[in-house]
Amino acid sequence: MVPEAPLEETEHGRVPAGEGWFVLNARDAKWQENELGAYCPFEGEPRFTQLGINISVLQPGQPMSMYHWEEDQEGFLVVAGEPLLIVEGEERQLRQWDFFHCPPHTDHVIVGAGDGPAVVVAVGSRNTIGDDWGGYTVDEAAIRHGAGVESATTKGQEAYARFTKAVPRRFQDDWLPG
Repeated sequence: MVPEAPLEETEHGRVPAGEGWFVLNARDAKWQENELGAYCPFEGEPRFTQLGINISVLQPGQPMSMYHWEEDQEGFLVVAGEPLLIVEGEERQLRQWDFFHCPPHTDHVIVGAGDGPAVVVAVGSRNTIGDDWGGYTVDEAAIRHGAGVESATTKGQEAYARFTKAVPRRFQDDWLPG
């Protein structure tokens, strides 16, 4: 029998405090925030070993990440707003309930766009961890939208050097619809 993981209340919201199953409302969870938007990973320690899932809230112009590819597949569901997808050098406007399937080795990034915040649920495999995870590639469209690197790299420290470290935050009422 798999036990229920306890939820620990922190000054920034609840986090699972151990292994096991749990139910955690995003509005009660611990969030992170910086120039890349607000982000809810639902994780505590230890991190999920097989599947990563998070919610990102992006204001217009905020990139969700830097333009990159990964060894494992990912999926992205737009819950609200109209973010911009840059995939394999092409720009695609997304809208509510659009799903982007991202196979391994697909260059991509999502950037907040439109008149207000975009809410995106992201899921990804954690099969490949460490130095062989993927890489950040140079792309003119991504650079134009503040989501690209000037030189290709596999190091997150280099790709995200211009951004401040995300800080823990308690959920803000205007982040999620409803």
